[in-house]
Amino acid sequence: MNLKEIIRYFSSWLGLGALVGILSGSASAVFLIALEWATNYRETHLWVIGLLPVAGFGIGWIYHHYGSKSLKGNNLILEEIYKSTHPIPIQMAPLVLFGTLATHLFGGSAGREGTAIQMGGSLADQLTKWFKLHAENRRLVLIAGVAGGFASVFGTPLAGAIFALEWMLHRKFRWKSLFPAFLTAFVAHWVCELVWQVSHTQFSIPDIPIHSLRNLLWVIPAGIAFGISARIFSKTTQFFSGQFSKMISYPPLRPFIGGLLIGGIVWISDSTTYLGLGVPRILEAFETPLPWYDWLAKTGLTGLTLGAGFKGGEVTPLFFTGATLGNSMSAWIPLPIALLAGMGFVGVFSGATNTPIACTIMGMELFGIESGVFLGIACLIAYIFSGKSSIYSSQNLESKILLFPEKRYLSSLKKHFK
Repeated sequence: MNLKEIIRYFSSWLGLGALVGILSGSASAVFLIALEWATNYRETHLWVIGLLPVAGFGIGWIYHHYGSKSLKGNNLILEEIYKSTHPIPIQMAPLVLFGTLATHLFGGSAGREGTAIQMGGSLADQLTKWFKLHAENRRLVLIAGVAGGFASVFGTPLAGAIFALEWMLHRKFRWKSLFPAFLTAFVAHWVCELVWQVSHTQFSIPDIPIHSLRNLLWVIPAGIAFGISARIFSKTTQFFSGQFSKMISYPPLRPFIGGLLIGGIVWISDSTTYLGLGVPRILEAFETPLPWYDWLAKTGLTGLTLGAGFKGGEVTPLFFTGATLGNSMSAWIPLPIALLAGMGFVGVFSGATNTPIACTIMGMELFGIESGVFLGIACLIAYIFSGKSSIYSSQNLESKILLFPEKRYLSSLKKHFK
């Protein structure tokens, strides 16, 4: 590129990236404010959980009649990044917003990143028509939308940008996507936090041990466990989705039946610990020993919720699963409980999404750079031992070269554990 082309590139993406950041950051802010209200209302009015089957039928009916093109969710955005074929429908944003809020309000177990990514991608893709962008620039604007959605919903702009780039796992990585991704991630984060005054959950790992060989070796079995847990999580959602599709032909009935099952589990267990995001339990995992089965319970309930057809993301439940699994391993791994919870927090996420770089950066943004070495090793090992699996069925797992060519060797090693 000559100087004129470079100036044109930066000037055009300075405007487009900022616009996508404003749109995705504002959408995430509205979503997070509404989600906090829905969570608080459910916890103070537990009777609404009895309406979960009705809410499930409503979500299923609306998607069946008006949202068939949006059913793929995050996978649709991935497919359009890989190969630009069809516009992402604008109705994806309000549909996933409504579906996720209803899921959380009435007691489903789900996350929030899927909603933010889908809203960011859907809103960003509308710029394709407004500015008549060609296919390559459309991919860049979609990547920017993903970066903005992820960064603003978790308050991690660096991880948001890197996640959007690493998430697609595409062999044909283009340097042109760097500036839009990072600019949009930071703008979206600033808009959500400074303009809308949305605060994010604060985590802390107060005790970081020295980087001795003994301490670092203990990260290996923990990372293996996180990778296996990530694989179990991915397979659980796929299992429930397959069973509901096979046994119930009418789509709106699937979340209705799923709601009945979830309501029955809550009634029998007399506990709401595993509903919604589960943030209070995640915070507890950094401070005090918890029941060893917490990670299994959250994995199963989230798989049932999403597999039945309710809406939401998987990442916060992955945080829950990883943090509580790390917490339980403190009984036999001689590392601080908060550090193990933090390693699990990002490690299981890394294995389930195949994004070890983004997860390491996210951990340092959330917990502090001092824990980076432990987090990085845990994420890398979890990535390898999760096998050839992902919570995103459309993720291109055959080409894992992104910023570093060494990922081709990690990919080959990973195949041995599929």
